[in-house]
Amino acid sequence: MKEYKMRRGEHLEDRIPDMKAKIEEYFGEVAGTEEYDGHELYVVEEPDNPVFDRIVAGTAEYSGKKDKLAVHFEERPAEEVIEAGHFDAAEEAVSLKNDFLLEATGRDAKSRRESMKRAVEDDADAPDNV
Repeated sequence: MKEYKMRRGEHLEDRIPDMKAKIEEYFGEVAGTEEYDGHELYVVEEPDNPVFDRIVAGTAEYSGKKDKLAVHFEERPAEEVIEAGHFDAAEEAVSLKNDFLLEATGRDAKSRRESMKRAVEDDADAPDNV
């Protein structure tokens, strides 16, 4: 599961007031919810795009901090997708993920990568429990 921050000064609930509807718009019908680290997230069991096997997404709420977008994309193996002849679906899957994340966070793929890279570097600087 990955969690994505919003741009400075922006909030997830302002960018996406109806998370369930937005997930359904991009990926297909929400089948239910699932708890992850105390957050109730939406589950798409049968995504519209055949590249995806299952999608779990929603708002990770934190008291005293800004909410984050929590997402997990389960994808079918590339060999299986190619064997089924879903070449166009693979391209569309990448676009769907990037468009959804951009709309939700206001950050493009490059800035999301840089942010995650900084987070990993910050974690490496933190002392271990000695």
